[in-house]
Amino acid sequence: MLATSEKYSEAEAILPDDLKPVFKRFVEEYEYLTMTHFGRGYVAYRVLADLVLAGWRPSAERMPGSRL
Repeated sequence: MLATSEKYSEAEAILPDDLKPVFKRFVEEYEYLTMTHFGRGYVAYRVLADLVLAGWRPSAERMPGSRL
C-alpha cells in the first residue's frame, strides 16, 4: 500500500530528504488509524506532505489510551 502508490511517490518527491522519514511515519500512523476507525486505510498523501512542510512533527510521547 504505502511506498508503491504513485500518489505517495508524488507527495514524497516534494519533500527534502530529511523530512521523508517524518512523512513515512505520519502516513503509516494515519493509514493505520483510518483503517482502525473506518475499515479503510485512505490517506491524502499530498495533504500530509503539506502538513510536514508546514512544520508538523511528533512532539510528545503517546498518551495512555493511544491506539498507536
